[in-house]
Amino acid sequence: MRSSLFSALIVAATTAAAHAQAAVRSDTLKTPPLFRSETPLAVTFTANMKQLRGDKSETSPYRSATLSYVAADGKMVTLPIRVKTHGIWRLKHCDLPPLRLNISNKESKGTVFHDLQHPKVTSSCKDTDQYEQYALQEMQLYRIYQVVTPKSHRVRTLRITYVDSATAKPVATRYAFLFEDPDEMADRLGGKLTKAKGAGPDDIEPSQAAIAFLFEFLIGNTDFSFSGQHNVELIVKPDGTQAIPIAYDFDFSGAVNTSYATTDPKVPIKRVRDRLYRGYCTLTPEQPAAIALFQEKKPAIYALYHDDVSKLLKPDIVKETLEYFDEFYADIKDARDAEQKVFNACLGHR
Repeated sequence: MRSSLFSALIVAATTAAAHAQAAVRSDTLKTPPLFRSETPLAVTFTANMKQLRGDKSETSPYRSATLSYVAADGKMVTLPIRVKTHGIWRLKHCDLPPLRLNISNKESKGTVFHDLQHPKVTSSCKDTDQYEQYALQEMQLYRIYQVVTPKSHRVRTLRITYVDSATAKPVATRYAFLFEDPDEMADRLGGKLTKAKGAGPDDIEPSQAAIAFLFEFLIGNTDFSFSGQHNVELIVKPDGTQAIPIAYDFDFSGAVNTSYATTDPKVPIKRVRDRLYRGYCTLTPEQPAAIALFQEKKPAIYALYHDDVSKLLKPDIVKETLEYFDEFYADIKDARDAEQKVFNACLGHR
């Protein structure tokens, strides 16, 4: 039985989804130019950096900024945008704040940033090689999620030179990544985001839930909640069918293994590198298909660590990450192993 609380809360969202789907222009369903390539794009981001660094509130306003890059024809393109900070943990701890861009389709027409509108940028939290590697490692996990399912955020690697508009001086140059705006992703998937909390197993599309839970287990992430919509987005369709879960924000995962990552005291693990399956016990019928999918996608997943983008990672990080994934594949090599080493920890099992 579906949660009555959640079902009541998504009525308005499903109605809005129907209107949104009807209003979606055919061209918005095409892949925006930025996501048609995976080659890292060098850009210059110019804004009042002191002002942005002081914007610590979730309600901070948009600020004026520009994005510049060299187009395919060799000409410099400078695009006026607006930008604001976002996030919770990163706002408190990062020197280079995470950014949400506001890009006008009118202004961006003919540029690589057309049809993006409100993407987010995950910057290197601090201007150090270590934190830059963290950002690149997290970006790789979004790429893996896209390999496993299109019901996930698209990403693009950026090489950003941050320039302070008040002094016209560069502040830092670091790799970062831009990822698809959640509302635009929902449009792409024919639905609409809901803010409703309290979703239970019967409220979530089971096959996609099985994929999301197994992906979180692959990367060693326990820092999420479907019910609380913590690092998970839920997309509802116009027909009111079960919500599609989309996982995001993976810097507390074992695969990234940041120096600042911690585990929730409520879970029975002490290190983020220790895996714990956080999926529903009701997903038993969907588990074999999810395992088969991850086994099928294994070559493509590992290939992401041998392509040109992965060359930005240090060799020892690539080696450690693939060894970490080897442990996952050993755990799911057959149904018996998967049952004992993974699914026995399901929510509600004990």
